[in-house]
Amino acid sequence: MSSSSPATATDSRRWLTLVVVGLAQLMVVLDGTVVNIALPSAQADLGFTDGQRQWIITAYSLAFGSLLLLGGRLSDLLGRRRTFIIGLIGFAVASALGGAAGTFELLVAARALQGAFGALLAPTALAVLTTTFTIPKERARAFGVFGAIAGAGGAVGLILGGVLTEALNWRWNLYINVFIAAVALVGALLYVPLMHRTGPRPKLDVPGTILVSGALFGLVFGFSNAETDGWDSPMTWGMLAGAVILLVAFVLWQLRAKHPLLPLSIVLDRNRGAAYLSVMIAGAGMFGIFLFVTYYLQLTLGYSPIQTGLSFLPMIGMLVLAAQLGTNIFVPRFGPKVLVPTGMALGVIGMIWLTFLDASSVYVSNVMPPLMVIGFAMGTIMPASMQTATLGVDRHFAGVASAMVNTSQQVGGSIGTSLLNTLAATAMADYLAAHIPVTEAVATDAAIASYSTAYWWGAGFFAVGAIISALLFRRRGHGLSLSHGAPSGKTVAEPVIAH
Repeated sequence: MSSSSPATATDSRRWLTLVVVGLAQLMVVLDGTVVNIALPSAQADLGFTDGQRQWIITAYSLAFGSLLLLGGRLSDLLGRRRTFIIGLIGFAVASALGGAAGTFELLVAARALQGAFGALLAPTALAVLTTTFTIPKERARAFGVFGAIAGAGGAVGLILGGVLTEALNWRWNLYINVFIAAVALVGALLYVPLMHRTGPRPKLDVPGTILVSGALFGLVFGFSNAETDGWDSPMTWGMLAGAVILLVAFVLWQLRAKHPLLPLSIVLDRNRGAAYLSVMIAGAGMFGIFLFVTYYLQLTLGYSPIQTGLSFLPMIGMLVLAAQLGTNIFVPRFGPKVLVPTGMALGVIGMIWLTFLDASSVYVSNVMPPLMVIGFAMGTIMPASMQTATLGVDRHFAGVASAMVNTSQQVGGSIGTSLLNTLAATAMADYLAAHIPVTEAVATDAAIASYSTAYWWGAGFFAVGAIISALLFRRRGHGLSLSHGAPSGKTVAEPVIAH
């Protein structure tokens, strides 16, 4: 570790740093789902249409997903602490504007602003963690906590959304961020280390930033549009085709850029590439779970928003347990090549188990067990993948490497949600067409059949993830080269996996 490292082995304050960045990560992740439960109340209050409702979610996803790599690189250029504080203040202001919104347009604008500052905050939080924890054993523990937060944040959002909407009103789903950000801001000023740059300040790769931001915007917009307008919509395939073209142009530009936004050696390392793909696939499966299990609990079993949110608690418990067991015991011993495919296989089992749910299912014996299996699966996949994704990267590129983790999860979520939604809707239409006349019982069975289709495809996602991660991750003892992804030859984070 170099003398300019932000933490030393005797600095006990870095555990308080973990609390601060964990709070910021929780705020960003839960905001992807906390507003979902509040949407019906917001719609009744502001009077927007069903067609407009999607934009409350999409505005956040578009800004967040398309600006993540820029946010990560800015944290490298401006400094972690400064970027983190700017992100916290901006996110809090955007949340306050959204909570006070008197019109649909202002709410959408505030959600987009939230997404933009979230794109600054999320990769910076992970980069702070990467550069603060360099001792292998402590790094494992820190990533275990952070990975658990990243995996459980969506479920926490469902619980919090239900409680706030029922106990207060929908606006508090946004106002709550102001209080979380205020606590995190005080913590950041006290405990996030100030790192002084050595050597000349690199420049921002403006063409690369424009190309990749446009590509990510097209990807997220295209998949979101597929949910509402279908896959045959010109806007859907036009945006997706444009995204592919811009992505190819971005890669070609990175090969010749003097100050690349994302040095390709970061992504092309086998272990890191496998980690990014694992996070993306797990994100695709996970978002599907939240969506369709929520529908099932509320529409089929008649649960209230609070009951629905609380139903995910056992899943969160297993996720946290698996994250701690994995990072403290299993990752150092077996490495991600064993752990990540094992988690993916558990995801397959949990998804298939959910396909047995019907209208007479009981929560304790039928719903809770598969949710717990999936929670354990996510707790096995996420921390191991996140550790590996940022391992061995030059600390001056830690921000953009961290941003790739968030980008993978966001793109995976967009793909998973749109694909599973489309497949479920098709399955429901086919079931109804085959069971005429449509009675209330038939409609209920059609909905359950559509959820089951989504679970089978979700199992397929995890199965593909198991194969990819088993093939790509290196065996233990063949860990990341410290020089990989470190073009400037600076000190890199010490490896965990090779021990």
